[in-house]
Amino acid sequence: MQTEVRVSSKHRWIKELLKDRWLYVMALPGLLYFLVFKYVPMYGLIMAFQDFKPHLGFMDSQWVGLKHFSRFFGEEQFWMLFRNTFLLAIYNLLFFFPLPIVLSLMLNELRKDRVKRFVQTLIYIPHFVSWVVVVGIFYILFTTEGGAVNELLYSITGEKVPFLLEPGWFRTMIISQSIWKEVGWGTIIFLAALAGVDLQLYEAARMDGAGRWRQMWHVTLPAIRSTIIILLILKLGSFLDSGFEHIFLMLTPTNREVGEVFDTYVYVKGLTQGQFSYSAAVGMFKSVVGLILVLSSNWLAKRFGEEGVY
Repeated sequence: MQTEVRVSSKHRWIKELLKDRWLYVMALPGLLYFLVFKYVPMYGLIMAFQDFKPHLGFMDSQWVGLKHFSRFFGEEQFWMLFRNTFLLAIYNLLFFFPLPIVLSLMLNELRKDRVKRFVQTLIYIPHFVSWVVVVGIFYILFTTEGGAVNELLYSITGEKVPFLLEPGWFRTMIISQSIWKEVGWGTIIFLAALAGVDLQLYEAARMDGAGRWRQMWHVTLPAIRSTIIILLILKLGSFLDSGFEHIFLMLTPTNREVGEVFDTYVYVKGLTQGQFSYSAAVGMFKSVVGLILVLSSNWLAKRFGEEGVY
């Protein structure tokens, strides 16, 4: 009897698999990407607990326990790196994260489809521009040696501002570049969520005398609240990821004190100085912090009655 039930369940599983086979085929490239580039490299984390030597490999390198973590937390640079990374992450959360939501709500209010599509295309384009080009554009605009912005300031005030060299302007420039490049692309998920809002809710709100603003506040935002919370939880998972390429391109000897972050520190220690185990320990610290933030924020979301990520 148990054998028959087992065979029946197996056939049902195969039937369901064949029924949705094309969905699995479409999902396969994404699954392979995460398997090859996200999960398989996790094996290399054992370097953080070894004195890793490339010619010896993982199995024959000497195990040193938490030596590299102790060294990292005892470094004079640790608090500088933590402060710089933390502040950039907070600024990203405060200034960058809400903007795609606001922009999506504004686009959703456009009634002419042609204008809406044109604006969407216009704000998507910067996403496909590499960080090298973005930093180059900002350099041309803000350099003190003939930059358009500084030339305009000079004609008005008689002074030029060293935006690219002054440490006080570094974080402002980084967040501004991130907003210009990625805020349009970030609207895609929110616009998709807005497309699923029941139109009858708007009709009911209009019958109750609600204007456009009240409809947005009492209908639109509650309808996409779960999407906002899920994306916020996922954002916290990469809280300490400042973006190596972006930061590295903007670093100069004059702003390194406020611009050096964990990502650039790992590059310097790991690739330029060959301290593989030490840089793996720094990277693992970042990952553990991200994991704790995801688990904590997901738990809080569920405590307040939201769905969460899992």
